[in-house]
Amino acid sequence: MALLSRIQPTQKHFWRWLWGLLWLLAGCQGRFDLAPRPLPAPTPPPITATPTPPPLLPDTGWELLQPGLERRIIYLLTAQGQPYEQIYLLRFAPALFRFDVAYHPGQPQSLTAWQSETGALAVINGGYFTPEFTATGLIVVNGQASGVSYGDFAGMFAITPQGPQLRWLAQQPYDPAEPLLAALQSFPMLVKPDGAPGYNEPDNHPSRRTVVAQDRQGRIIFLAAGWGSFTLHGLSQFLNGSDLDIDIALNLDGGASTGILLAQPVEGLGTLATVPAVITVHAR
Repeated sequence: MALLSRIQPTQKHFWRWLWGLLWLLAGCQGRFDLAPRPLPAPTPPPITATPTPPPLLPDTGWELLQPGLERRIIYLLTAQGQPYEQIYLLRFAPALFRFDVAYHPGQPQSLTAWQSETGALAVINGGYFTPEFTATGLIVVNGQASGVSYGDFAGMFAITPQGPQLRWLAQQPYDPAEPLLAALQSFPMLVKPDGAPGYNEPDNHPSRRTVVAQDRQGRIIFLAAGWGSFTLHGLSQFLNGSDLDIDIALNLDGGASTGILLAQPVEGLGTLATVPAVITVHAR
């Protein structure tokens, strides 16, 4: 019994021995954990919604910008609903506005420069011109005529003491004795007087287009189609079939010259080139 009591560890020695063993194991493993620690939950990424663009309005309808001035924007759509042309229109009541023509032969300017020079509310590119930037048809500025009048195929936007008039030269040729304040000629007629079809020759030359028209109430309409989808024949058909109530319409210079600038509010369609002649509109 004495030998066994010396060999068998007491309870106190047992606990010392056990803690020594645990300390040894902790040193070998780097750390001794009785249970695994839970990992923090991952933070979910923020949810971002893609905004849905507003639907494209095919036609804004006539919107009143100021007394006597209305604006309208029309998008022409394909059968699949994709826009292929934008038409920008301004409609003026002649009693509230004064119309004029500005011309610098050989010295073309941007519409912005023309607006700055004339102080006009609206500026619209004029008729055709030569590579030397002179008008190819008759033009009247401050009552003084220059150039040679076109023939029956063309038209004229004339400003008389009574107000603006749009004419077909086959029906009403230029009269040098008439006291015109200003005038500008171009071609072809897209709608002939009384709403008759104007340009019936099919063509395959789509381009940017500018138009001056007069409706059956005598209001003056300026139109710019800036995406280059219209042929002259197609534009003539569109105008004849539209709800614009057009009595007569004349094509102005198109392509890079096409442009309308409105000063208040500042908007419109800019030209891609400078032009030597413009039609201007001023508030009375």
